[in-house]
Amino acid sequence: MKQTFYAMIVLFCTTFVWAQSRITDQNNIGWMAYNGTFTVANHFSIHTEYQWRRDDYVQQWQQGLLRVGVNYKYNDETLFRVGYAWAETYPYGDIPLNGMGKDFTEHRIYEMAQLSGKISKLGISHRIMLEQRWIGRYSTANLDKEDSYLYLNRLRYMLRLQLPVYEQLYVAAYDEIFVGFGGNIGENIFDQNRFGALVGYNFCKNFRAEGGYLSQIVQLGREVGGKNVFQKNNGFIVSGIFNFDLRSGNADAK
Repeated sequence: MKQTFYAMIVLFCTTFVWAQSRITDQNNIGWMAYNGTFTVANHFSIHTEYQWRRDDYVQQWQQGLLRVGVNYKYNDETLFRVGYAWAETYPYGDIPLNGMGKDFTEHRIYEMAQLSGKISKLGISHRIMLEQRWIGRYSTANLDKEDSYLYLNRLRYMLRLQLPVYEQLYVAAYDEIFVGFGGNIGENIFDQNRFGALVGYNFCKNFRAEGGYLSQIVQLGREVGGKNVFQKNNGFIVSGIFNFDLRSGNADAK
């Protein structure tokens, strides 16, 4: 009994000290996304994507993200992709990501591998992504445009589960963790985590839509007042996913 009591005291003290050493910034977000895949050969396709990421649900910009890439489909379970991404991040929340409270541009090169399978009716996919990132920086607050770029590396892993419910209706959940590594990493070796709980519908072979709850936890790369800063962003995400087969003679290309 005494051991349990002492353990509870230690846990309480540890939690209290941990909470006092960090700042939490709460935000309400709304993300709207387009995803398009265009098959051009038996194993190759083009990936296109744009995400409107908003703060205060839809009232203000959080981020705009454009991503394109080339897919190589090794088989029905294995997909590889290389590509480029562009992002514009805006000053949102009580503590903006940029220390000067400015918007900034980011350029990325990325490599991705995705493994998919099923256990009975449950679809399971694992996605691993490496990103080489060039993040715009300002040397002084008087500048209107970034005058240098900081290079960072990031590793991402996402687990997604999907289960059919009725006819074309399905539910899905995913969790993705982001980890920074290499040089120039500040406070955020743990960069962020995203969790989504979704409901989706397959309208036809070329289009499906899904939406639901989104949670995003982001650790800033700097301290404020000697404390780590974590954003806790909660809201919704809505996505439209298009698939078109452009191979010669395919009915979908007509």
